[in-house]
Amino acid sequence: MKNIYLIILAVIGSLSACSEPTKQEKPAETPFAEWGKEYALDTVIEVNGRQGIASDGKFYYVSSSTALYKYTKDGTLVASNEEPFNQLKLEANHFGDIDVYDGNIYTGIETFIDGVGKNIQVAVYDANTLNYKYSIDWNEASGQVEVCGLAVDREHNRVWMADWVQGHELYCYDLDSKQYVGKVKLSPIPRLQQGIYCKNGQIIISCDDGDAEKNESDHLYMASVYQNDTLTETADVKLWREMTDFKRVGEIEGLTFDPENNNLIVLANRGARIILGMPKGFYEGYDHEIHELYVYKK
Repeated sequence: MKNIYLIILAVIGSLSACSEPTKQEKPAETPFAEWGKEYALDTVIEVNGRQGIASDGKFYYVSSSTALYKYTKDGTLVASNEEPFNQLKLEANHFGDIDVYDGNIYTGIETFIDGVGKNIQVAVYDANTLNYKYSIDWNEASGQVEVCGLAVDREHNRVWMADWVQGHELYCYDLDSKQYVGKVKLSPIPRLQQGIYCKNGQIIISCDDGDAEKNESDHLYMASVYQNDTLTETADVKLWREMTDFKRVGEIEGLTFDPENNNLIVLANRGARIILGMPKGFYEGYDHEIHELYVYKK
């Protein structure tokens, strides 16, 4: 009888354990694919901005040189800020690539004229209203001379900035202290950087290194900027994807990954001739520049 009683208790305990809900651990963030060619073009969405793209999984945020736009993921414009520099302490005329994290839009801002940048800063805007909140000052001693784009390093609570003019280093700032952390050299140096995105210690870089006059495609590159959770002195750069599927060879700009579905999103412009980073007339068949989001699925 005792043995039967023990068996009954064991069965009841087993059933009770089975009835308890199991804890769901948060899945690890999907890393970048080893090669960007694993992402196939799914759709193309025309937008207003020509500079940067970010996504929080619910919306797309787009920057032009002098404005911010917020879109639904089917391409419907829901908000805009066309006077984003009014509250800045330093004069500015140019957004680069952007990122969005924890309800904030992070932007690289400067005054940019004919290939020369000044008044560099990280300006932060509210993702809901697109209103300006605060800025992180540039450290001139870093050697950075331009900001073409930035990316939030979510794992380390930092922000990285890229430089279109020189391009041989990426520059890192801490989001808590708002202080300069350091820089990482890139080898080989990817030319004419436009946008960056950071995840799991790796950075994808978009480069306008194809010659539109010769119908040459632009490229995406990958670099690892940490080793054992410490900034590397030099990050090896490798080709990640050739952007052969744009409607017309033109100017690649910012990029991002949608945290909801891991889609790759790249902003590209076509129609305008770009000289020293500035639009100078149009190609045959165009009377204005077209800005498009290329959405890729893995």
